[in-house]
Amino acid sequence: MISASHNPYYDNGIKFFSAQGTKLPRSVEEAIEAQLEEEMTTVDSAALGKAIRVADAPGRYIEFCKSTVSSDMILNGLKIVIDCAHGATYHVAPSVFRELGAEVVEIGVEPNGLNINLDHGALHPALLQQQVLVHQADLGIAFDGDGDRVVMVDHDGYILDGDELIYIIAKHDISNQSWQGGGVVGTVMSNLGLEQALGKLGIEFLRVPVGDRHIMSALKESDWHLGGEPSGHIVCSHVALSGDGIITALQVLSAMQDEKRTLAEIRQGMHKYPQVLLNVPVLGGRGSVEKPVITATIKQVEQALGQSGRVLLRSSGTEPVIRVMVEGENTAQVEALAQQLAQVVQEAHG
Repeated sequence: MISASHNPYYDNGIKFFSAQGTKLPRSVEEAIEAQLEEEMTTVDSAALGKAIRVADAPGRYIEFCKSTVSSDMILNGLKIVIDCAHGATYHVAPSVFRELGAEVVEIGVEPNGLNINLDHGALHPALLQQQVLVHQADLGIAFDGDGDRVVMVDHDGYILDGDELIYIIAKHDISNQSWQGGGVVGTVMSNLGLEQALGKLGIEFLRVPVGDRHIMSALKESDWHLGGEPSGHIVCSHVALSGDGIITALQVLSAMQDEKRTLAEIRQGMHKYPQVLLNVPVLGGRGSVEKPVITATIKQVEQALGQSGRVLLRSSGTEPVIRVMVEGENTAQVEALAQQLAQVVQEAHG
């Protein structure tokens, strides 16, 4: 797969998948990368195997997506705005929801190879918010460039991130007795409110490092079926082997239909703690969060937050930035502490 995921087109890279449809182990990826620096030995084309074009792949995928929800699911009467980020879902996503009966308003469906994720999609939901209100739609759905992330917008323009979508899916599975037991896998970035809301439902919550590889590994080891990130990258492993924004959105719509409630109503029950995430650019690539001045400031921020907040610093795996996250009960305090910490990080790498 050639993809820049949620990033601009010039960050394109190559992803390899196993025969089982999962990501390769890190060790195998590193071995492949190491060979790129070495002289390659080639073979005759006859020994390379075959490349097969599946002409009806979009149709097969559309039917698969619809098969992940009840055959009774009908979206007649729903008006949905869909933002495909000028990416991989530009054709199939509108088709899935139309075939289920929804009235679909499309945006971000004109890919030209350069505009993927540009001011559209899951990372830029402002346009979706606006269009939901302009069209007086029931809800909006935004995917990222390769379609593995999704965020949703209710009829009032409120953005639901991945944490809230996970809560809706888990709560629905509990209420209709389709919960397969176990818990939910989140990450170190998951909102404290999600952990607390799941706890009230009697669902265990496990935090792992950021990245779908860690989520999938934890789901497999624990034999659980639901996990994800605030970014909207959610894995429903009982129906798909990797994150899929369309499938996630369908699970949420299924909950709405079964409970006969709007998206605004069905998200109630989870209190999100104010959370500020700042990206601090680092010259020359990956920066260090272990510098003494940074660790000392982290301790100061943690003391200011007390037991009702969290601090997290980490180097991004995809961009030359250090991500600074501060979470707590008071919005103004959280914003001030995040800015303070980000400034220290920036000065330490100046």
